[in-house]
Amino acid sequence: MDVRDARGEYRVEPAPADTTDAMRLGYRRTEVGVTPDDWDVASIGELKPFVTSGSRGWACFYSDHGSLFVRITNLSRQTIYLDLGDPKFVQLPREANEGLRTQLKERDVLISITADIGIVGYVDANVPLPAYINQHIALVRFDAPRANGQFVAYFLASERPQRLFRATTDVGAKAGMSLTGVRQIQIALPQPTEQRAIAEALSDVDALLGALDRLIAKKRDLKQAAMQQLLTGQTRLPGFAGEWKARKLEEALTICHGKSQRGVVASDGPYPILGTGGQIGKASRPIYDKPSVLIGRKGTIDKPQYMATPFWSVDTLFYSIMKGGNNARFFFYRFCLIDWAQLNEGSGRPSLNARTIEQIEIAWPEPTEQIAITGVLSDMDAEIEALEARRAKTNDLKKAMMQELLTGRTRLV
Repeated sequence: MDVRDARGEYRVEPAPADTTDAMRLGYRRTEVGVTPDDWDVASIGELKPFVTSGSRGWACFYSDHGSLFVRITNLSRQTIYLDLGDPKFVQLPREANEGLRTQLKERDVLISITADIGIVGYVDANVPLPAYINQHIALVRFDAPRANGQFVAYFLASERPQRLFRATTDVGAKAGMSLTGVRQIQIALPQPTEQRAIAEALSDVDALLGALDRLIAKKRDLKQAAMQQLLTGQTRLPGFAGEWKARKLEEALTICHGKSQRGVVASDGPYPILGTGGQIGKASRPIYDKPSVLIGRKGTIDKPQYMATPFWSVDTLFYSIMKGGNNARFFFYRFCLIDWAQLNEGSGRPSLNARTIEQIEIAWPEPTEQIAITGVLSDMDAEIEALEARRAKTNDLKKAMMQELLTGRTRLV
């Protein structure tokens, strides 16, 4: 396993895979699983940290600007770093004692203690201070050099500690963990230098994941802008000119009802069965065998789908038959720009009518220009999909690294 940090390359020492050998060659069984002999195992409370949680009295301090107010929605099970994409703020008066107790500091560890218990956060230099927490979050601050807050956050977010979180949850009408329960959580601690090395290695991978997330978001924004320009004729591709004519969709396609899949379900069927949320099974035969754009009839009515291969569509999902050589993928992209919620005809559950869809009036080009536009957007889709695949592989690598490094199975020296 090759792990690097910003300073260079670490040498790694893999532990024996067999548990019996591992126990004989410097590993022991502890409350948090098999760990190296030279790792300490202690409860959070034994490390003498400052532990507290927010109070319920924050409503009167809410503001449109001011100090960051951290909630469970700012924590994620995908990363220990806070998601500040939807910030909330508070304005504390000078005499508010609550701010002194719950104000965050860099390197604090945060743990959700109500409802969705055990989501772990870490306060790094990217969190704007001053910042405060609400009553659903516990704050753990380590003063002693024995525990590195970033390492502890990664450790608590790993697989086995998460199981222990669930096992120690207070039983009651509403799921919750007390601060006493937080102090009782067991952690495994290598020497401070190894804690720091592990935290830096994992942080490097998280930084790569963050960079990929930002790049994917940028590419999606670029694609959305391109769709707005190309699919409405505001920007024309080289070689194409002439005004687009506004027409009703019925001139380009016919909207068809899907059918119940009861008679075609087959576990080994070659054709996907599509519902409003995507594939829900396999069919022995297709309802339609040509490229088609699909849209929900009931339920989810604002998620167009495109199928280039034969498929079965259930009775809550419309499919379309193209006319006059028009391109189904072009109309799929065009459907993505329509505000389908404005066309909802259901009083309770959202619904669409086939005739309503066919009567929508938009402008579109001739099939040759449709194909050219589709080619540009398809290339952008392929680039985004490649980045998403790369991110998924990187995330799998991070999970494997956490499993190896946070258990001591692989050592950084």
